[in-house]
Amino acid sequence: MTVGIIGAGISGLTLAYELQKQGIHYQLWEASAQPGGYIQSRREQAGASSGGSYLLESGPNSLLGDSALLEWIDELGLAPEVLFSKPVSKARFVFRDGRYRELPSGPPSLLFGRFFSWKTKLAIWRERSNKTLSPTGETLAQFFRRRFSQELVDYALGPFVAGIYAGNPEQLLVSETFPILLRYEKEYGSVIRGLIKNQSKTERRQSFSFKNGMQTLTDGLAARLTNLSLNTPVEQIVPVQAGWQVTVGGKTEVVDKLVIAVGTEAAAQLVAPYNDTFATRLRAVVYPPMSVVHSVYNRAAVDHSLNGFGGLNPKMEGQFAAGHIWSSSIFDGRCPADEVLFTTFVGGTQSARNARQQDDVLLSTVHQELTKGFGIRAGSGPVFQSVRRWERAIPQYDAAIVAVKEPVILAEKDQLFVCANWYGGVSLSDCIQKAQKMAPQLKNNLIIANL
Repeated sequence: MTVGIIGAGISGLTLAYELQKQGIHYQLWEASAQPGGYIQSRREQAGASSGGSYLLESGPNSLLGDSALLEWIDELGLAPEVLFSKPVSKARFVFRDGRYRELPSGPPSLLFGRFFSWKTKLAIWRERSNKTLSPTGETLAQFFRRRFSQELVDYALGPFVAGIYAGNPEQLLVSETFPILLRYEKEYGSVIRGLIKNQSKTERRQSFSFKNGMQTLTDGLAARLTNLSLNTPVEQIVPVQAGWQVTVGGKTEVVDKLVIAVGTEAAAQLVAPYNDTFATRLRAVVYPPMSVVHSVYNRAAVDHSLNGFGGLNPKMEGQFAAGHIWSSSIFDGRCPADEVLFTTFVGGTQSARNARQQDDVLLSTVHQELTKGFGIRAGSGPVFQSVRRWERAIPQYDAAIVAVKEPVILAEKDQLFVCANWYGGVSLSDCIQKAQKMAPQLKNNLIIANL
């Protein structure tokens, strides 16, 4: 019995590891020379004066996990490498009226702070008696306007969605992104009531990374696998009576079950001969471009305290970037102690054009925005700056994602499965959990099939 897995991102790596633990034979194929997909960490040497180095994340900067996830990390032998975020990073800032202002973090700051108007504060209070229910296909923006206010959409939801999904709340569906809000609305008649009722039941998750970056996780997983093949693109898949025939390097191999753990573009090419409708719907899934800019400045030249996670930019404020993470405020060891590291995200569905600017324009515009937003006195420019581009960044959980569900479910009857960030959850913790759940399901199906 063999399970074939196409793609060694976090989903494929986790699934292979879980199958290996259960004694299920698998084969994991990865087209590139490096496992991990979008998870990429690298060190750049700092200037001669500091003698240190910069730890740069080109993809995800952290992982949000509960005790179960941390136990799994420990199982991998990576617990000594875990680096929890600093307490100061709990504060979130949003650009409003020409400066970065801290978002309310609880009832006192919400009620007595000046970030939101009294109209919005009243709308939040009245939400408890809002008896309306979400119609099918409601977007996040529609949901929050219906239950709260436009101001909350503009200055909380919008920048948050742009930061997490690189998306537009007017397009992303609440049912696909935050279905728990619909459950609260239905069961408790209020999102606020649902949050209060479940506050004690929900385990608080912690944000963490690793001393040498997020790639520590994917490298650690890859090192434990016995059947990982890098530089090995899958050329063709064909359903056969015994399972799936997979063509790699001109040679064929038959597996009992096949799991697709790659993006929709690559998946569409593979499934097109099998199911053209499936391929067409996969091609309709939107991935906006994103450019990641790393900028380093001398700490003494920055007026802002940088006591927080970072600053997000609402679309209506007209900023160039989607937001800036204050990487050196969140984790130690990202740059020398006398410097600060910003990780800036430019692009997403609301500003795709900005992501595609030439390097010199991109870097200089980000520098200007940082200088103005954080009071940086650096006439000669940053100490260090670099850019990493993703033409296809994050899959958008909009109506196109819903259309993919039916062919995915139908394909399972033919022993073709999906374990990827475009199906069932986009976050790293989502991808890990999906793979952990799929492994025993595949094992049970294999046992039943051979009885």
